[in-house]
Amino acid sequence: MTEYTEVPSEQAFRQYQRLVSEKLGIHLPDTKRAMLGHRLLKRLRALEIEDFDAYFQYINRRQNEAELTNALELVTTNETFFFREIQHFDFLQQLVLGSFRRNSATPLRIWSAACSTGEEPYSIAMLLSKYCLREWVILATDVNESVLQQAKKGIYLDDRMSLLSDEFRARYCRKGTDEFEGYLRVIPSLRRRITFEKFNLIEDMAGVGNFDVIFLRNVLIYFDEEGKTAILNRVAQRLKPGGFLFTGHSESFHGVCSQLESIQPAILQRRLGTG
Repeated sequence: MTEYTEVPSEQAFRQYQRLVSEKLGIHLPDTKRAMLGHRLLKRLRALEIEDFDAYFQYINRRQNEAELTNALELVTTNETFFFREIQHFDFLQQLVLGSFRRNSATPLRIWSAACSTGEEPYSIAMLLSKYCLREWVILATDVNESVLQQAKKGIYLDDRMSLLSDEFRARYCRKGTDEFEGYLRVIPSLRRRITFEKFNLIEDMAGVGNFDVIFLRNVLIYFDEEGKTAILNRVAQRLKPGGFLFTGHSESFHGVCSQLESIQPAILQRRLGTG
């Protein structure tokens, strides 16, 4: 039986760093070395590959492109939960009940970028379904195809919904039975309201359209300063003047984009008159 080293060598880690940067534009800091090893080790064992160097050579062969995709998805999978950073949803509710009631002839458009397994866009959809009196559209995107497939199913462990009110649980979820005991599933009528698509934030964004609100939370921390600045400026272009960008509370973008001004912690607004 092969004895596996659980953490890649520094040399192997540098190779993966360059690969992830080249393919996804994401910078893996040195502190993620153990995380990388933990997530990829299961693939080494499944394929009976002896070490991380050999696995790197394996995923870079043309005939193994599917495994390369698998590896990149393992590296980029993030944990999340419903109504994470609740202050954002309180603010969105105020907008829906206030300024977003105006111009009701046009749909309210929201983009959940880097939506992971779907908890964020479903949280937005629940809030809009209850409070929004105008038509609304949600686009949810992620670079990771496997998490998008999970999101489309809308099935979650009950403990991922700890911040969900009893009203929202009853209105928008159904309890699982038998092998799905302990799970909840978002109702079909709400799942159909969200468009899930694969999208890489380093790509051109013109095709996604313009939005009143964009959620881009806890993702730019994975990019270097140059990549972060480029993405933030392109995202700002996708906001309608006066539109709002929600970011992670651990992220700081002071002075990064002249089109955006901070109005609350982790909430930015596109300046009127910027084009």
